[in-house]
Amino acid sequence: MPHSDPVTGLIPRNLGQGRDVWNAADAAADNYPFMVLTTWFTDRNAFEGPMLQMLRTEELLTSRVGALPDDYSFSMGGFRHETVDLDRLVFGGSEYVKDGLLPLTEWLGESPWSKRMIAIIDSLWQHAAVETTFGAIPSTNVEINGELLQALSRTYWLTGDDKYLAWAMRLGDYYLLGDNHPTRDFHRLRLRDHGCEIVSGLVELYVACHFARPEKTQQYRAPIHEMLDRILEIGRNEHGMLYNAIAPAKGEVVDRALADTWGYTYNAFYTVYLIDGVERYRTAVRYVLSNLNDNYRDFRWEGDSADGYADSIEGAINLYNREPIDSVASWIDSETPVMFAKQRSDGVIEGWHGDGNFARTALMYALWKTQGLSIQPWRPDVRLGAVQRDDQLYVVIEADESWEGRIIFDRPRHSEQMHLPIDYPRINQFPQWWTVSWDKQYEIAVDGSSFTPMSADALRKGLPVKIEGSQPVRLYVREITARE
Repeated sequence: MPHSDPVTGLIPRNLGQGRDVWNAADAAADNYPFMVLTTWFTDRNAFEGPMLQMLRTEELLTSRVGALPDDYSFSMGGFRHETVDLDRLVFGGSEYVKDGLLPLTEWLGESPWSKRMIAIIDSLWQHAAVETTFGAIPSTNVEINGELLQALSRTYWLTGDDKYLAWAMRLGDYYLLGDNHPTRDFHRLRLRDHGCEIVSGLVELYVACHFARPEKTQQYRAPIHEMLDRILEIGRNEHGMLYNAIAPAKGEVVDRALADTWGYTYNAFYTVYLIDGVERYRTAVRYVLSNLNDNYRDFRWEGDSADGYADSIEGAINLYNREPIDSVASWIDSETPVMFAKQRSDGVIEGWHGDGNFARTALMYALWKTQGLSIQPWRPDVRLGAVQRDDQLYVVIEADESWEGRIIFDRPRHSEQMHLPIDYPRINQFPQWWTVSWDKQYEIAVDGSSFTPMSADALRKGLPVKIEGSQPVRLYVREITARE
């Protein structure tokens, strides 16, 4: 925030040559949204003040074609480019939606940020300029279309509006039923970011069709399985780790460096396992996870960049949430301090938009260690941790000095906020650990006292806790009976 533009309040793309620019693809998509989430946890005044105002400002100043945002120059006091380039706007809009606004919506539910997301998606399709035999689409760029498939599939469930699924199926037909199949027809398929999004995107559409358009699932099943099987055949090393890029039609590896975003693609495999019960896809996920601790400690994913660690750790946390292999927990605990050590004393990580990915993964790690619990008000010296054992949640909270506040429990966000039919693994989601459901009742004990009933509503609003001095408070929470 100290580096934000004093006139607009917008943050710069980075602290180097991009200091004069706010842009959708980087500042808005990668850094800003995780500043929003950080303040949601640690500073509600900033969340409701500067963070929300930044959204209002960028919406007012950067919307250029409909809701599609363009680059804004602080020194010029206006758009960085004199002319409109629809390709640039489409890319920036899709990045902002998928990398930034979609994760915010997954955590916050309906909000001003979700409204901005939906407005951009609508504008992307209003101005879809690429004609295909399946109808007009916004782009032929694989990354853009993969991002849109993810966003459209989730937005369909979020809103219940059939047009989002129809647009997603238009893209699905283009890739799965035409002559643009990712592994049959592509000369090159990236299995890392800026390309791998198409794999996850098509699978997210497959999930949506499974529940909402089963006849379409029948059309997509064989092409989806073909894509995943080909990646397993030629796209991974002896540990199951994915290469950066393959030439699937030729059966060649064209970039043998390992993808830090390996987990993004393996999300797709695990999701199809959940839908179709294909055991080899689950086996592939468990295999790569089981090899992390022995072979990838202190691995240089992208040289010395914190971004590579952030993406790799994110993938591990998301899949560990589904397959809790002990050695994976050890690996995450070994690599996260390596990532944390890259933060500078002034709080800045590396001074570019990828710093937001550090914040995202740091939040994911913290939520794992608290099992989704958070506190209000936040204070740096308050320490909170939780574990689940035998369907009971054990919680410890302590502080250096007396503190009084609330412990807030998580909820099944996938169903209540996004209205998703299942909680399948997906890019940039925040995994659910211990969640409090409306149809359940709970009981709680404090410091060894007897258990007393506690409503779901009370836990969601926040359990009052008072710490006297530095004495820790221990809580025990368990589910009792379902409501009639």
